[in-house]
Amino acid sequence: LLKIPAFSCCDVNCIFSRFQIQRGKTDPTSYKSLGDCFRTIFQREGFLGFYKGIFPPILAETPKRAVKFFTFEQYKKLLGYASLPPGLAFAVAGLGSGLTEAVVVNPFEVVKVTLQTNRNAFTEQPSSFVQARQIIKTDGLGFQGLNKGLTATLGRHGVFNMVYFGFYFNVKNILPVNKDPNLEFLRKFGIGLVSGTIASTINIPFDVAKSRIQGPQPVPGEIKYRTCFKTMATVYKEEG
Repeated sequence: LLKIPAFSCCDVNCIFSRFQIQRGKTDPTSYKSLGDCFRTIFQREGFLGFYKGIFPPILAETPKRAVKFFTFEQYKKLLGYASLPPGLAFAVAGLGSGLTEAVVVNPFEVVKVTLQTNRNAFTEQPSSFVQARQIIKTDGLGFQGLNKGLTATLGRHGVFNMVYFGFYFNVKNILPVNKDPNLEFLRKFGIGLVSGTIASTINIPFDVAKSRIQGPQPVPGEIKYRTCFKTMATVYKEEG
């Protein structure tokens, strides 16, 4: 039952995880381009290879969204007592909501990345629950196990939400509201699109670090990517 595919962004996410984990041109398993990655996964792992790791994000989606927006509102209320400028208050509340959200989703991310980087056929890999139990049995619940890469995940979600909410609400309050519902929809859609693009561009180094830490290490038995900022420094030094 857990291996029935469902349409979501997770199939694309699988591709992005593969790109982030590969270690430059010297990696013998590296992909030449996005198209090459799609072709290689389809040829070696079949169509269902694009759906690897889909179940953990589905499980995490409801609590993740609930935590994100609920805590954002709570942090915003608390910051109201600090007499911060509205623009700064939105950004700080976004940062707080992102950090809280990261604590909830990180275990799911560890399982997801582990499944996505397994290059066996979809039907040959373990289910999400079996993979989670194996991680706990081997490495425990701590920073080497189910909470591996937590600092990078905190950075990824904290930075994204800080930039997204800060930019979105500040620009939304500046641009005049349109009486035409269609134009108003386009106004909000455009602001959200730009906000998400800017936030993703800024937080992607944390995402790469997270994938490197949570994914397979270059040399079995040796941990090369251990901490968030050290991993960023290593990637910058070796790959630019």
